[in-house]
Amino acid sequence: MSRTGSAEVVRVIGQEADRATRLLHRAREARLAGERASVAPRAEIDASWNRVVRSGIDPEQSPESELLRAEEIEHRRHSTALGEVMPVLRAGLASIADAAQQIMVVTDAEGRVLWRQGHSGVLHRAHDICLEEGAAWAEAATGTNAIGTALAARRPIQVHSAEHFIRALHSWTCAAAPVRDPRDGRLVGIVDISGPATTFHPATLALVDSVARLAEAEIRTRHLVAIERLRAVAAPILCRLGGRALAVDTHGWLAAVTGMPPVDRLPLPKSLRPGRVWLPSLGMCRVEQLPGGWLVQVSDGAVEGAPRRVVLDLSRPRALAVHLVGPLGTSTQRLSPRHAELLYALAVRREGRTASELAQDIFGDATRTVTVRAEVSRLRRHLAEVLAHRPYRFGDGVVVEVVHPEHPADLLPRSKAPVVTGARRAAARP
Repeated sequence: MSRTGSAEVVRVIGQEADRATRLLHRAREARLAGERASVAPRAEIDASWNRVVRSGIDPEQSPESELLRAEEIEHRRHSTALGEVMPVLRAGLASIADAAQQIMVVTDAEGRVLWRQGHSGVLHRAHDICLEEGAAWAEAATGTNAIGTALAARRPIQVHSAEHFIRALHSWTCAAAPVRDPRDGRLVGIVDISGPATTFHPATLALVDSVARLAEAEIRTRHLVAIERLRAVAAPILCRLGGRALAVDTHGWLAAVTGMPPVDRLPLPKSLRPGRVWLPSLGMCRVEQLPGGWLVQVSDGAVEGAPRRVVLDLSRPRALAVHLVGPLGTSTQRLSPRHAELLYALAVRREGRTASELAQDIFGDATRTVTVRAEVSRLRRHLAEVLAHRPYRFGDGVVVEVVHPEHPADLLPRSKAPVVTGARRAAARP
């Protein structure tokens, strides 16, 4: 224990644990009563208590929470990098936790318990405080606790006995450390060891933190393997391309580059799709998907890999699609009926159409230009490399093929667009 100002700071250390616990009870009761105490918790616990008081958590409430459904737990397990390193966590902590009459708990970045393992008796006791799969252990749900406070503080922390804000947790001790994805620095979850307060040991936090770092190292190793795999796929493609291009993984880390100086990492937008994309560090680029990453070609004028053939497939009314065929392969975009009508109109009017002309083609009303411009703008998000404007048209040099249904009357059968109904009537004439 140490002093700061007029208050004695309580630290739980070795043989002083019992006395420190009694002092923590006094500090907590004084805080709840709004009184000044002669003792105070550690700074990180004091900060957590302040957050919890502001959030309105009842210190006498039950730690129960609504559990996630089994299918949601499975979805979250497969959506986090922690799932890939569970063998490391189990090897480093589960057996030790079992021997120490504790349990290992792993949560996602929201503090939801996804895995737990350890001493069978403690697992049974954990049910009484809702420390089970699917439960919420963020501070906003369960007050000061190692999992929630490590999430809030973004640092390893040990919480013992009366340091917990909720009284029902005073018979427990826990130590937790955050795990970050080294690919982007994002926190992906928490690793925790919890058990009865009598199992407290000051070295537990160092153990949990070291295993969390091992998990991060395993994620980093797997990332390097994935980069090598992507490089093997991308290198032959880059050899065939002219100009500036690079292959990056889904987090923007470089796998291969040609025609430009290498960079460690390329900043990518959160939602990236194939097509023409403006990247602040490179300018206008054409992006293609690769297994495990992206091929990014910088648009120094014309992009050699751009699609030169468009196949508008209208053969099946319930599976309308457009296929873009280029040197790097074929990409497919599913179409709504409205977008199929627009592309059909541009396919049969290769000279191009103004907004009012397209409005007449689609709605029979040349004044509906606002709707046409909005729909074409949505189309260009995915087809910018083959669609031009002023007027709207397929780009110069792009070969367009329309695949019609077997029977002409089945051409977009529910469409009332004049450009489509006119084509059906013309095909029906003898």
